[in-house]
Amino acid sequence: MGFFERYLSVWVALCIVAGVGLGTLAPAPFQALGRLEVAQVNLPVAVLIWAMIVPMLLKVDFRALTRVREHWRGVGITVFANWAVKPFSMALLGWLFIGWLFRPWLPEAQIDSYIAGLIILGAAPCTAMVFVWSHLTNGEPHFTLSQIALNDTIMVFAFAPIVALLLGLSSIIVPWETLLISVVLFVVVPVIAANLWRRAILARGGEPALKRTLDRLGPVSIGALLLTLVLLFGFQGEQIIDQPLIIALLAVPIIIQVFFIWGFSYLLNWWSGEAHCVAAPSSLIAASNFFELAVATAIGLFGFESGAALATVVGVLVEVPVMLTAVRITNATKGWYERRTAATAKEKTS
Repeated sequence: MGFFERYLSVWVALCIVAGVGLGTLAPAPFQALGRLEVAQVNLPVAVLIWAMIVPMLLKVDFRALTRVREHWRGVGITVFANWAVKPFSMALLGWLFIGWLFRPWLPEAQIDSYIAGLIILGAAPCTAMVFVWSHLTNGEPHFTLSQIALNDTIMVFAFAPIVALLLGLSSIIVPWETLLISVVLFVVVPVIAANLWRRAILARGGEPALKRTLDRLGPVSIGALLLTLVLLFGFQGEQIIDQPLIIALLAVPIIIQVFFIWGFSYLLNWWSGEAHCVAAPSSLIAASNFFELAVATAIGLFGFESGAALATVVGVLVEVPVMLTAVRITNATKGWYERRTAATAKEKTS
């Protein structure tokens, strides 16, 4: 992991402090930025989100879709976990913890918005950071690439309907026009732009040129994320100062969700007899989130000052330490996993 990625939680914490401080001391500039909208899309945030997302999608080779069948069990388990389990389990945890258990300690007016943010986060499967988790667990690189390419393709079509369904079940009004604009701007356009850009780079200079471009864009992507967080916390400052427990309470269902989806997918891979080098990235892809997309969608649907935006940002805060813990457990259980897989295979053949 690079320096910025390794200490992402530290940078997020510093952005919280900076955003809250600046938003409290000088609210006028934040309010001016918040008014720069076209069709309910905030223009400064749109630019920052594209700066975050496009470099990440630049890593994805959609030609890898032709290799999906090579590891069909791992691919199938991840797709099932990402699209048939994860959004719904996140909604359930949101309703349980935010809508019920933690309700007395949260601002009543924001309860539905917090749940909406958690739903949006749960419906956005991870893209770029998965390469890191796979590398740290010695994951099969071709599986990782093909799985991410498939996930991103599904996301273009499935993200909006799933978010709309779950928000509707939560009795949250879904602004369909804004949701579709967000999906086009922050999923469809970046996917197409990154794919065309990737092809142009490879045609001009091959893999070395692509690597140089990704190395240069890495800090730009992280910097755009951090600046977005400063803006978000600038708007959320008063609410956080009044109730500092909000962030900790929102983190609880997110952390439970990550470990549940990781463990569920890991055990399904073990049960299916999949090799550990596939099971590791399969379970980690299923567990992590595309928080950049979640942040953008929450802002587009509910605004800077919404609880939904804050909930998705809490996902950014806990992502790295929680996922690194899952990585450590995955590596520590490799011996157990392979012994159990070998024993199961022996039983099936005997």
